[in-house]
Parts: sequence; structure tokens; C-alpha cells
Amino acid sequence: QVQLVESGGGLVQAGGSLRLSCVASGLTFSSYDMGWFRQDPGKERKFVTAISGSGTSTYYADSVKGRFTTSRDNAKSTVYLQMNSLKPEDTAVYFCAAVEALFIRSYSRYARPSMYDYWGQGTQVTVSS
Repeated sequence: QVQLVESGGGLVQAGGSLRLSCVASGLTFSSYDMGWFRQDPGKERKFVTAISGSGTSTYYADSVKGRFTTSRDNAKSTVYLQMNSLKPEDTAVYFCAAVEALFIRSYSRYARPSMYDYWGQGTQVTVSS
């Protein structure tokens, strides 16, 4: 049974930082590309970033480029999202997701929620102004 468990969310002031973690179990972690999405209530899930199974390729939404960094530790089956210079508009529930490593990698493929096989339950990030 595959499980993805996010942690690290919370309340932070604008300009602050948070690091989210997502621990995976029940799959061969290095064989999966990992994505982070975020969602506001009543809105569609939006792509934030993705990282390939080896960690050598990363993709970022324009809204977070230069502020957020994704990384992974395959020995710990964990993917991270370091969020710096947080803004109130970053407030959302953040989800990690896993997709079996894509042979053809592209931003458009990683940005599509339907590409992913497994999802975590989400963690709330609230940025106060």
C-alpha cells in the first residue's frame, strides 16, 4: 500500500520560511518522480514544482521560481519543499504526489494533476501579512 505523508506546514509571517517534507512508503522511491501542488478551497489544484527520480531535473511554476526549492533524499524516501520569502498568496493546502518516472519529461506533463499515481493528504500553509 502506497502512502505519502506530508508534514511541516503551519502559520508563518510574510517573508518567512517553511520546509515541507513528504515521506513515501510502499513504493520504490527512486523510481518515482515527485511533484508538489497547492490548492485553495473551492479551486483547482495548482502545480508548484516537480523533481525527477534521480533528483537531477526540477521544474517550477513561475509564481514560486527563485523562492521555492525542491529536493529529495532517496535513502530516506523523502522529498522536500523549501519555501522562502513567503507571501500571503502562497497560503494553501500543499500536496505531494508521485508518478512513475516519466520517460519523456516536460513541464506541461508534470504540471498536470492527472499524471500522478499517488497523492498525500496535504498540509496547510498559512502566510499572514
